[in-house]
Amino acid sequence: MNRKIMRKIGLVLIGIVIGALGSYFYFSGENVESSMAKQVIVKPKGLINPQTAEGLSQGFNSRHRLISDSIVKRPDNRSSWWSLQDLRNYLNYAENQAIDLGYTMNGVRLYLGAHPKANERAGLTTMFFAPTGSVSISESSMFYFGMQKEDNGDIPGAEALNRGSDGWPPNASYPQQ
Repeated sequence: MNRKIMRKIGLVLIGIVIGALGSYFYFSGENVESSMAKQVIVKPKGLINPQTAEGLSQGFNSRHRLISDSIVKRPDNRSSWWSLQDLRNYLNYAENQAIDLGYTMNGVRLYLGAHPKANERAGLTTMFFAPTGSVSISESSMFYFGMQKEDNGDIPGAEALNRGSDGWPPNASYPQQ
């Protein structure tokens, strides 16, 4: 009799393990599919077609020649490149840093810059992202009235993202292949 009870308990335990594994694989697969189905792709504001981008790039030619010929005295950078992973990492990092600094990040601003002079030669042009946002106001504050000034100013003390790869050659205009 003890053997029969042990055999039944063993079968019940095996059934529970098989059921748990089956449920795990079934529901974990469903979560992946449902989370992908729930992701909504939103067309951002400000998109331009390739022809407009080419026109903007050509419109910069005279300024670029002026900088390259008069200031840098060699072909200057016209573009910077960042990997998707670096951009995603930066956005997450900057958003967390903004929170730590008491701000709500609402965007990034792209700046043109120039590397410092090296060996008596002007530094090449670079580009960097700076996070923008507004001061966070706690909703639990005694004087909170649900009004937060909409501000797109740079977040003081926040780190900017630089060190993108230069275009090749540096003075190549849009589109680069």
